[in-house]
Parts: sequence; structure tokens; C-alpha cells
Amino acid sequence: MDKDRTAGIGHQVKGAVKEAAGKVTGDKKLEAEGKGEKVGGKVQNAVGGAKDTVRDATK
Repeated sequence: MDKDRTAGIGHQVKGAVKEAAGKVTGDKKLEAEGKGEKVGGKVQNAVGGAKDTVRDATK
């Protein structure tokens, strides 16, 4: 598993926590930060998946 995949998953989790905390507290800025971090994590995870696919295809 590529390091981008694990980091991406971490960002998704962290973003989900921020988003939930923002919703609970009514902090729209924190909620938006969480959503943005989740999206960034998904992109990073996808990049890692692509790297894994290329690496597996070249073996």
C-alpha cells in the first residue's frame, strides 16, 4: 500500500471529525475545513491507489 493511501485515509478521518465537530458546535468554518480536508484525503487516497496499480502492473 502506497504511503499516499494511508495519509489520505488519515486526512479523511480527520476531516470527518472536524466536520462533525463543526456541525455540533455550529462552527461553519470548522465544518467547511473538515469537508475540504475530507476531499483532499480522497484525492490523495486515489493518487496512492493509482501508484499501487502502476507498481503492480510493472511487476
